[in-house]
This record gives sequence, structure tokens and C-alpha cells, in this order.
Amino acid sequence: MKLIGMLDSPYVRRTAISLKCMGIPFEHEALSVFKDFAKFQEINSVVKAPTLVFDSGEILMDSTIILHYAESAVPASRRLMPHLGDEFRSALQIVGLALAASEKAVQLVYEKNLRPLEKQHQPWIDRVSMQLHAACNALEVKLNLNDVELTPAYVTQPFITSAVVWQFIQSMLPDIIPAEAFPRLQALSNYAETLPEFLAFPPVGPGVVAANA
Repeated sequence: MKLIGMLDSPYVRRTAISLKCMGIPFEHEALSVFKDFAKFQEINSVVKAPTLVFDSGEILMDSTIILHYAESAVPASRRLMPHLGDEFRSALQIVGLALAASEKAVQLVYEKNLRPLEKQHQPWIDRVSMQLHAACNALEVKLNLNDVELTPAYVTQPFITSAVVWQFIQSMLPDIIPAEAFPRLQALSNYAETLPEFLAFPPVGPGVVAANA
């Protein structure tokens, strides 16, 4: 299998780290939806990253869909999400908040980095910034309530997605979301970035994000 997409995307990076944590072998091909558009289009006409390409040539796209498939392809002991009851609901809440924060962060990055300054719409920026703050605040509270442990034995999907998204936000929007205001997220991210699965797929430096889901 091949995972297509750039690691400056939190969606691509969370997918790569998760597949590695689950022990699913794959090759990563770093193609940009911007500068490698034509080559990416040959693989997936929709040009959406991440794209997972099977040996058969079939594809899956969207990080959530790819990881949903991955959860079904490994034994229960290697899954990153619980599958029943309150624990499952809580995990979904954390992942949902992290992905909401990611979506709003990407919107702000696109608005600030791709749209000419004279065409940027400040009311829209203010609204999305408010939504980003709300998602990060709720995620900080939820992680504190769940007391997510920072040990290799507890590298779960809520942990991975929260850590990846927070690193992305801090690399791209530290002026909007200050790290010191979210100590739990910052501690989680600092620990995560020392783990071999995270080190295997390091984030690209600040720039225009390469993918959208």
C-alpha cells in the first residue's frame, strides 16, 4: 500500500502515524496537492490527501475513512479506538474536537497564506478564530477530564490526533493560539514528538498546508 500526501498536513500525518502504530505496512509518497497536482491527479483524480492506494489500485481518501478501514484490518489488540460504550463515545468526542480544531486552523492558514491581503475578509477570520479557540478550549478540558496518560502503552487515536493537530496549530498559528494557555495539550504534544512513531513522520516546517482531510 501507498499513502500519498505531504506531512505538513495534520490529516496525512495522523494517518501515517496511526498506520505505523497499528503495524500496517505501507510506503509513504510525499506528493503535494499544489506543486505535484498533475502527478497526484494521475493517482487520484479528486486530488485529495491523504489518499491510500492499495496494491490492487483501489483507493481510499480522507483520513477518517482510511483509519476506519485500518481499524477493521487489524486484531483488537492493535486498534487505536475503543469500540463499545462510554469509552468509545469519549474517544469520539476527543477526536471530533481535535479534527474541528484542525479544520478551523487549516481554514485560517488558507485565508492568510493563499488569499491576497486585500481580499481577506476580517469578519470571516474573526469567526473562524473564535471557532478554533472554542475547539481548543473544549479539547483541553476534555483531555484533563479523561486524564490521558503519557506513556507508550496509551498511544490511542485520541492521543495521536490531538498531538498532531496541536503541533500543526503551534507551527502555523502560535499568535492566535498561544501554547501557554493550553498546558495539557502542550504537554501531550511535547511527549508525543519524542515517540518513535511520531519521529518516523516528522512534520514539515511552516508553510502552506498541503492537504485538507
